Amino acid sequence: MVDLKGQYAAIKERVDASIQEVIETTAFINGPEVKAFQEELESYLGVKHVIPCANGTDALQIAMMGLGLKPGDEVITADFTFAATVEVIALLQLTPVLVDVDPVNFNIDIAALEKAITPKTKAIVPVHLFGLAANMDEIMELADRHNLYVIEDNAQGIGSKYTSKDGTKTMTGGIGHVGSTSFFPSKNLGCYGDGGAIFTNDDDLAHTLRGIVNHGMYIRYHHDVVGVNSRLDSIQAAVLRAKLPKLNEYNTARRNAARKYSAAFAGVEQIVTPTGYCNAGNTICDTCDCHVFHQYTLRIINSDRDALVKHLNDNDIPCGVYYPIPLHLQKAYADSRYNEADFKVTNQLVKEVISLPMHTELDDDQIEFITKTVIDFVTK
Repeated sequence: MVDLKGQYAAIKERVDASIQEVIETTAFINGPEVKAFQEELESYLGVKHVIPCANGTDALQIAMMGLGLKPGDEVITADFTFAATVEVIALLQLTPVLVDVDPVNFNIDIAALEKAITPKTKAIVPVHLFGLAANMDEIMELADRHNLYVIEDNAQGIGSKYTSKDGTKTMTGGIGHVGSTSFFPSKNLGCYGDGGAIFTNDDDLAHTLRGIVNHGMYIRYHHDVVGVNSRLDSIQAAVLRAKLPKLNEYNTARRNAARKYSAAFAGVEQIVTPTGYCNAGNTICDTCDCHVFHQYTLRIINSDRDALVKHLNDNDIPCGVYYPIPLHLQKAYADSRYNEADFKVTNQLVKEVISLPMHTELDDDQIEFITKTVIDFVTK
């Protein structure tokens, strides 16, 4: 699904030298590489504060801790996403409220979101799923109207830009009150282990978050807030510093691969290709920067998705089903409050979606082989 070896080969010299320098200086925790990466990512994202941490799940949890959410507070998020988004809500004894997603872009459905808001609601967690920016104008308007926090789950969307109604473009993760991301190796900006970060433009919140990630300390052995141990180590920061200057290039390569996939699948009635928000409508155009294609995800209709998975595997083509079970049907998050009629889109998507290989090293021969194999199967 990703070619980390090929990507590494292109940046090997810088990565190897940076890792060696960390080892020689022995500044493994909170070293100069972490500080430098923080500042460079702040500049790239256009946010005032980046707080690096140990992984993307921690980033979400720490963001919620920093906002002072209390047990029993309701937090609304999408039913169709990875479990980490709802996992941290439950861990903090908050009340997760899952809602359906839009059938076209797979992001949180705005009408369902608005319907789910109650007096107990304190926060919304939009997920920029598969790398496509969620409808942040509508989400922020709802949040302002109901005095809610917005916590962006940007684990799959780093580098994507949201175009507001007034035409301004803002990097995802920096639109809500606080944003989070993951640097898991397969992400568009991935390290060689685990890593994550939190973003905010709020000075006071940033101060609180910096204490939380480091055992609640601002001065050594002075614990001012309840914290956790969640720090990005210097070796991972060194890897990320090598990759960050190439992130736009990586995302452009993914968009180009997505266009080639979609062109090959055009007119195949059993396949629904991904779409993006742009002036051209629901298409992927040359100037589209709202989607960074962490995944290239199809819907397979009037054909057997699971049989296609087996067929691809039999032909040595990796693929993934993200996600096979809705969160509201997961044993850990099942709740009698949920009504199946409220999850029509998610319940359908889990039967239809399939993600194809998507990475910076995809070449035309690979794309041709993959698309031909898919088309031959669904049209037979």
